[in-house]
Amino acid sequence: MMNLLSDIIREDEKEFSDLKYIIKRKIGFNCEDYKQPHLKRRLAVRLRATESKSYRDYAQVLSKNEDEINKLKETLTVNVTELFRNPETFDSVRNNVLPELIKQKGINKVIKVWSAGCSNGEEPYSIAIMLNEFLGSSAKRYNISIQATDIDDDSIAKAEMAIFQPKQLEKIGQERINRFFVKKDNNYQVIDEVKRLVKVKRHDLISGPKFSGFDIIFCRNVTIYFEQKLQEILYMNFYNALNDGGYFVMGKTETLVGPSTQLFKRFDLKERIFQKREKI
Repeated sequence: MMNLLSDIIREDEKEFSDLKYIIKRKIGFNCEDYKQPHLKRRLAVRLRATESKSYRDYAQVLSKNEDEINKLKETLTVNVTELFRNPETFDSVRNNVLPELIKQKGINKVIKVWSAGCSNGEEPYSIAIMLNEFLGSSAKRYNISIQATDIDDDSIAKAEMAIFQPKQLEKIGQERINRFFVKKDNNYQVIDEVKRLVKVKRHDLISGPKFSGFDIIFCRNVTIYFEQKLQEILYMNFYNALNDGGYFVMGKTETLVGPSTQLFKRFDLKERIFQKREKI
């Protein structure tokens, strides 16, 4: 297996370029925006699965097999997700960010959150549960909107259903499961009271329309796959999408780059939470 992976990486660059063009045309995935070693590792998974010996061989498989297109799309966009992933990050948002945010709001009862790269919905529903718990009985007095976006159509469909397997709920405890979920066959569905807070839509972070007016943006473990130039653009897009004093939550292994490093101030560096500075 490892020998095949090494052979693939040494493949002719023209075959690699041709394959990337086919991928963009077939599934709308722009390979050039992603770190090429990461892309090659993901492609190697499907080359091995289809017993393709070269990028050219795999391009032919992809051109003739509709099922393989779906499998490749899943491989390229796969995310390991669960509700309340990195619970310590959610604890910091709940204990440190939300009290400050509610204080800033005053009589303004609108709370807007964006979960960018939401995968199957684990993160936005975690946010909805967290807000419900924090606000308690006063939650009904707030107009809460959690915008959940992803580029993958299958992920969007799953997020809209809000049904999760038991293994995805391992970090939330039985009390939360009893309060916020209903049993559906062998799985669990988010209750309507929480589900209606989340608005799911397909959105391309790179080429999609710009958003604005958010109090908190979560974009975790998404930009690590992008080249630095694109990371700089995305972080500025997030900065512009936030209200003054808004908060940006990124992944534990991610780092701000470019102009955004001067425009965000550290709020909780350990949990990768930053606050928007006003432009000078």
